[in-house]
Amino acid sequence: MVLDRVRSFASLGARAAHAVRDTGMLAPVRPDRAARLPLPYLRFGAVPATIGAMAALRFPGRTALIDEYGALTHEELEHAAAALARAFHDRLADPDGRVGILCRNHRGFVAALLAASRLGNDVVLLNTDFSAAQLGRVAEREGIGLLVHDEEFGALVAESAYAGGRAAAWTGGRVEAGGSRPHRAGRTSRVIVMTSGTTGTPKGARHEVSLTALLPVALSHLMRVPVRSGAPIVIGPPLFHILGLAYMSVGLGMGMPLVLSRRFDASETLRAIRDHRAETLVAVPVMLQRLLDAGPDPAPRLRAVVCGGSALHPHLSEAFMDAFGDVLVNVYGATETGWATIATPADLREAPGTVGRPSFRLTIKILGEDGRELPPGETGEIHVGGGLRFAGYTGGGGRRVRDGLTASGDLGHFDGAGRLFVDGRTDDMIVSGGENVFPGEVERLLDGHPGVAEVVVTGVDDERFGQRLAAHVVRAPGSDLGEDDLRAYVRKHLARYKVPRDVRFVDRLPRTSTGKVKPKELREQGG
Repeated sequence: MVLDRVRSFASLGARAAHAVRDTGMLAPVRPDRAARLPLPYLRFGAVPATIGAMAALRFPGRTALIDEYGALTHEELEHAAAALARAFHDRLADPDGRVGILCRNHRGFVAALLAASRLGNDVVLLNTDFSAAQLGRVAEREGIGLLVHDEEFGALVAESAYAGGRAAAWTGGRVEAGGSRPHRAGRTSRVIVMTSGTTGTPKGARHEVSLTALLPVALSHLMRVPVRSGAPIVIGPPLFHILGLAYMSVGLGMGMPLVLSRRFDASETLRAIRDHRAETLVAVPVMLQRLLDAGPDPAPRLRAVVCGGSALHPHLSEAFMDAFGDVLVNVYGATETGWATIATPADLREAPGTVGRPSFRLTIKILGEDGRELPPGETGEIHVGGGLRFAGYTGGGGRRVRDGLTASGDLGHFDGAGRLFVDGRTDDMIVSGGENVFPGEVERLLDGHPGVAEVVVTGVDDERFGQRLAAHVVRAPGSDLGEDDLRAYVRKHLARYKVPRDVRFVDRLPRTSTGKVKPKELREQGG
């Protein structure tokens, strides 16, 4: 059923991509609208619904997003979110139940998030890579009372044994009807982002969000990332991921039309950048490699390419900037700690592999196992403070906190110029024959070998040495690289104990939708 007051999303398919017309700087705000701009924050709090409502006041007729069904203005998006909020409220049997969103990148996700965060109920962003068993466990643990999902996930939801309320998000571009009564929230929603869950059941991360926490990060972003109000932004990573979610919020807040696609395809992404004259691209490292492999000639002109989500190896960053220009920005953060550092193109040229310098008013320290702060060049655990405050996992537990700084779970070091480098996860470090080895160091080296297309290095149990390194390698097209060649290459550049004893050549590396390798499937590939 479609609301008479809300245009059918499908009817907007006729809007062409060139409907994005407001590509200039911020336009003046009418005095009557300026007076109303703070009201959404007072009503909803620091949630996505506030960003959407304020954008509708500031840019009502400007294009908010473009997907496979065409363009949608901020005003139309706001009307859809209000209608959906009423529909969601009516379907929640438990008034305190959480709203789960299981959607790909399209208008349905954005409208559902803006709608659900208006209610005062917590919103849980679910990974589209979940198995039925994972989905069932997470839905039960998180207390999801309403699950908003794409039609393609209907069978998965049924298999998961989820028994709560359901609503469709992607149904040929339509929005379901809501009730006739407006809804006023009695509390502020929280958006719960799931951890990657590559080594176990994903956890839900809760944050205490406030303007004082968000403004310094936003200021750092404006100073180091050349995005422009009104200029389209192509978002490749899933919107349920912290990187996609962050730039969805940036785009809506700045009136930058979001260019979305349900699935990432390198050739289609390059075409979208050209067709919509996008100035900004958001991607994870594996997407950058796919764009390079697509061989753009000439490469589309971009002002900024923001990369994050997993390690950006020096070989890839240099190759990408050689092809697309010095527009690459590497951001680092974690689901628990939020945005922490930003590396500019100059940083990546001067110190390939860096994740940059801390954001404004953020404190980052490298601490040893005894809690002592380590000097530049020494590797320890990265601790972050001053940004988003991590309030613990929804299922219980949290991160270790030392002197007000939250442990990130990553190992890293600073160089003499104050730039941060991430060396790996704390649980990735292995002890082989009494020596500490960081697989990431070996991985970065092998990534630069001309015969290697992709590589991941892991630790495996060893009866003699305790653990040993295993390299899982996808050969470059036409390469006849052998095991001994690869070992000799590592031996030439690194200490002998860092040479992988196991070398496994595979056709592909199993990855999540955010580009992270799936360890379980990797082990199964290796037999």
